[in-house]
Amino acid sequence: MNTKKIRISQSVASVITAFVGVVVLMIVFSIMNPNFIKGDSIMALLRSIVPFLLVGIGQAYVCITGNIDLSIGSVLGMSAMISATMMCNGSHPIVAVLVSFVACMAIGFINGVLVGKFKLPPFIGTLGTMTIGRGIAQLANNNYNTDNIGSEGAAQAFKNLFYYGKFLGLYNGVWIALIVWALFFYVLSFTRSGRHIYAIGSNVDAARLSGVDVFATTTKAYMVSSFCAFLTGLVTMAQSGMGSMDAGMSYEMYAVAAAVIGGVSTLGGSGLLVGVIAGAAVWAILQSGLTFAHVPVAFRNIVIGLIVVICVLFDVLRRNGKKTGKKNNSEKPAAEKAGAAK
Repeated sequence: MNTKKIRISQSVASVITAFVGVVVLMIVFSIMNPNFIKGDSIMALLRSIVPFLLVGIGQAYVCITGNIDLSIGSVLGMSAMISATMMCNGSHPIVAVLVSFVACMAIGFINGVLVGKFKLPPFIGTLGTMTIGRGIAQLANNNYNTDNIGSEGAAQAFKNLFYYGKFLGLYNGVWIALIVWALFFYVLSFTRSGRHIYAIGSNVDAARLSGVDVFATTTKAYMVSSFCAFLTGLVTMAQSGMGSMDAGMSYEMYAVAAAVIGGVSTLGGSGLLVGVIAGAAVWAILQSGLTFAHVPVAFRNIVIGLIVVICVLFDVLRRNGKKTGKKNNSEKPAAEKAGAAK
């Protein structure tokens, strides 16, 4: 129980740190360029957070189980290319979205089987499905990007639903991200499935002995990741109005960054989904702020990459410090007993 309380307190501290980082970045970039905090810029910033938040939610689920999903970007690309290709060929958006959904969920299920059932290292298993998913995205329209899906009727309704439309002053894409976050926050925080996800990330053997179905739980986490990537693909496709074979490139990095900056441990067992909001915001603010400051893309990538590495390094050092402390505490009573025997 004490260990659990310590882990929760550390997660809360990480979340607070991430939100402080958001505030600091906003202040810094607004000083550099006052236009950064104007109304239109804030709305654009909120829209730019959406894809990072969605993929960050999925990656957070997987990371909490102690695994990783490298196929997120390819699943995103599949979602965009399959749905756009079908719409361009005359299919109704609902049919196109359903077919895309099934394909993306299949990748999530396969990831769960490879990692949860056959114990394949998650890096290898999801690297394979990442390549397969990218191949499917390329084959969807015979190695070509699609034409524009159109700007009338059902096609325009699709664009409005996933990106351009507004409700209560916020773009629909923002609402979609918030609803998805609220749903999975509830599942992770207040349901048995959520407790099982934390359990196998903390100690998979202990979780198995406690009756947790490790295979089913791992598969659920990967399918959540694929679902979030599927939605992100629809959002990005609605924004551009077409399917791009390169859609989702580097989104594995974006997903890990949003989760890790938000305090989710890559070693499993800890992290709060609240922090992913801050992690996605930090990522989006850095991208937008550095663009406002006319920083070259190469330097932007270096800065953001360093932040991710530092966050993961701190998590590893903290975990190793806890293990060392536990080891020393366990050795102390044994030494005292030996002295008493003498």
